[in-house]
Amino acid sequence: MAGRNGRTVRDLRRANRTAVLQRLYFDGPLSRFELGPATGLSSGSVSNVVADLVADGLVEEAGSVDSDGGRPRTLLRVAPGSGHMIGVDVGETRVRVELFDLTLTELARAERPLTPQRYEVEVIVDHIRHGIAEVLDAAGLAPERLLGVGIGVPGIVERTPDRGAVVHGQTIGWDAVPLEALLRTGSPLPDTVPYFIDNGAKTLGQAEMWFGAGRGARNAVVVLFGSGVGASLVTPDADQGRAVEWGHLTVRVRGRRCRCGALGCLEAYAGAESLLARWREEGGRVPDGTDEETALTAMLAAAYPPGDGEPDPVALALLEETAEYLGAGLSDLINLFQPERILIGGWAGLALGSRFLPAVRRHALSYALRHPAGKVTVGLGRLGPDAVTVGAAILPLADFFARGGRRPDPVPESPLPAWRTALQERAPR
Repeated sequence: MAGRNGRTVRDLRRANRTAVLQRLYFDGPLSRFELGPATGLSSGSVSNVVADLVADGLVEEAGSVDSDGGRPRTLLRVAPGSGHMIGVDVGETRVRVELFDLTLTELARAERPLTPQRYEVEVIVDHIRHGIAEVLDAAGLAPERLLGVGIGVPGIVERTPDRGAVVHGQTIGWDAVPLEALLRTGSPLPDTVPYFIDNGAKTLGQAEMWFGAGRGARNAVVVLFGSGVGASLVTPDADQGRAVEWGHLTVRVRGRRCRCGALGCLEAYAGAESLLARWREEGGRVPDGTDEETALTAMLAAAYPPGDGEPDPVALALLEETAEYLGAGLSDLINLFQPERILIGGWAGLALGSRFLPAVRRHALSYALRHPAGKVTVGLGRLGPDAVTVGAAILPLADFFARGGRRPDPVPESPLPAWRTALQERAPR
């Protein structure tokens, strides 16, 4: 039965389970007594919800603490082995697949390198399929026990009713690639295990907001600085994050040609691929036969040699110019969205790190309007190179929590009659 606000008893129970699970997940272990004020639920509701979650194997005891003059209070926590997720990072240098338990402890991983500037769809799909099978086998986990597989990809992700998630990755040559449908063909997973596919910058942002440097912020921008650049915007209206194609903001009219085909994009000046190309064009000694990460490390060593070594003036000048382009690009995000925090992550952002950050911060604040610039902090992400993979695994986890810790119901072959639907709504959960 639906109440005046349209919510059914089933909706209310699901919301209560979600509230308890999330508080235990982020703040646990907690006692039943502490869960009341933390969730806003009555003591009776907390007891009922906890009993359900314990019976479902999602919550377990985790010791006890003394109370004021009474019996010790039992602490509760989310049971790590009660659910498993896979996170996949389709990067521009490799495909990384990781298996996690419910507390996002890594259980197994697989990596497949990609040929530079070649992103054949079938090759990447094959890497994902085999990587999923490999990590499941390494952990001895049955595929049907997965809550889902989250995948971070470069490009815009469109959700369609007939083909599932479709990827428009203009910079990597993907034009309306039905990635979800391709993965389902020959998949090692049963149809009951869902795929959650989203932009890699958004999954990076998801990870940093849940567990990293963005935790506690209501408005933030998380920047993915790798071969190219992208960003995820987090606001109260988009608390799960929203990917923005920030790398294709025009920073120079009739400037360098970007991988997307346009002229003067930020990515044509600030992405690691373009940075290394510009160093090569200026006579820099880019190591032959190496991947971008190794080449960028060599450029950094040339610009900032250890000890009293003489810096390479070309490498140093290009890095300083790149810092200004990035700062100018960040100023647009500051003016448009007025975030509390801007976090820079991605393998290139982390490689450039604290040496590069002060110049980026200085340029960002100098180009931005004074009022929003005075309220923002610019820093580095905290989660390291696995942040995109962790964020991808959070996608099925967030869905699981939103369902109150229940797996999706199987889709019926035909619509249920109204009387059966009504009975299901009233059934105890």
